[in-house]
Amino acid sequence: MPLFNPVALITGASSGIGVALARVFAQHGHEIAVVARREPKLSALADSIAQAGHKRPHVLAVDLGRSDSPARLAHELLVRGLEPGIIVNNAGFGLLGTATQLDRGEQLAMIDVNVRTLTDLSLRWIESVGRHRGGILNVASLAGFLPGPRMAVYYATKAYVLSFTESLHEELKSQGIRVTVLCPGPVKTEFQERAGIGDRRLPALMTRSAEEVARQAYQGFMKGQCFVVPGVPNKILAAAPRFLPRRVLVTLISARQRRDAQPSAPQWPRRPVKRT
Repeated sequence: MPLFNPVALITGASSGIGVALARVFAQHGHEIAVVARREPKLSALADSIAQAGHKRPHVLAVDLGRSDSPARLAHELLVRGLEPGIIVNNAGFGLLGTATQLDRGEQLAMIDVNVRTLTDLSLRWIESVGRHRGGILNVASLAGFLPGPRMAVYYATKAYVLSFTESLHEELKSQGIRVTVLCPGPVKTEFQERAGIGDRRLPALMTRSAEEVARQAYQGFMKGQCFVVPGVPNKILAAAPRFLPRRVLVTLISARQRRDAQPSAPQWPRRPVKRT
């Protein structure tokens, strides 16, 4: 009998895609552990999943923006007799605005959550993930394929997640470990509020629900796919860098982000960014 019980560890599970992913994994019989700063929201999610007839998730209230968060998370799992069989790195946030105008500290915090913590959690439990024939599902974005003026740091972090996960997929497939990167386009969640983007500007043709994104992510992950890009229009846009010069893409995206920034999306200063 194993000393530790395997779980699907899902970060950023207090809202949006994270909530949808937690529900999908629970519906497919996985025992899960949900992670975010906001314990009341995690507990409400856990109660809802239990009421639907699934095993109640383990609730781990950890702020993934802290430099010691991976170690704290490891401790919380250890004292509960748990270890990850699957790791879902969904936690992250973005900011709309030029890099020189946005707060530098918030942009560095974005790198900590979107890149540093994701990398740590992806590598920390490789042995247990391999032992349970599990895998890693990292949430990037359609932004990872594109240049990102007016969201420069966010786009750069997602490009890192895309490249890093694609490389892990190749490195770990011989060990039977699935590694998948989810690259959704627009999804109506709390992300837009945090980033300073008005949700009225989400392009309808490209927008998908969190539930649809989560279902496709789970299916692709279980099949061992490297990439999951929900929606045909988003797949086309993801392929655009192969056919359009980078200077054209930069101009187009900059114009789009400029429209998003006015008039309803306030520029710095604004209230502190929330993280999930």
